[in-house]
Amino acid sequence: MADDTTPQNDNDEPQAEVTESAEDTTPKTEEAATETEATADAPVEAADAHDHDHDHDHDHDHDHAPAVVQARGGARAEARRARRAQPEGEAPVVRAVAKYVRTTPRKARLIAGLIREKSVDEARAILQHSTRSAAQDWSKVLESAVANAENNHELVGDDLKIKSITADDGPTLKRFQPRAQGRAYRINKRTSHLTVSLTPKEQD
Repeated sequence: MADDTTPQNDNDEPQAEVTESAEDTTPKTEEAATETEATADAPVEAADAHDHDHDHDHDHDHDHAPAVVQARGGARAEARRARRAQPEGEAPVVRAVAKYVRTTPRKARLIAGLIREKSVDEARAILQHSTRSAAQDWSKVLESAVANAENNHELVGDDLKIKSITADDGPTLKRFQPRAQGRAYRINKRTSHLTVSLTPKEQD
């Protein structure tokens, strides 16, 4: 009898081990199910994050777009900004500048005194009949100022007059002339900056 009971005890021990293993497997299956659900949700979150990044980049590009438009503005855009900044009721002033003109400021000022506060038609006639070489340079600057007024400020060239005209000193080019006994004399080739400002005539 003792021999029969011992095998029964041996059979009971493996059965207990099987039940314990079965109980251990049930949480593992639940954990596996939760892991699959987490992995199934992960791509959706990643896609949402990608869409968010794309939207952020899209908004970032839109933020930089106005800066590019402002950087592409030319002379007409600057003229429009100048008109907006100018107080209402005041006559607009249009300016043209020619730099590094190969004439001395003194010779340029002699012509500038003849056409100061003259109308555009009178200034053109004076410059056309002048025998000085600086008159040609002043004529180019005057025509440039008239073109700026017509194209950028929508003014009529024949209704303008010269408000101010100046000839400033530019850089001096230094050259040397050989002389007797090994000497050298310096020759100064002066340049000028010519400026013409136009404004509409006073309407009577």
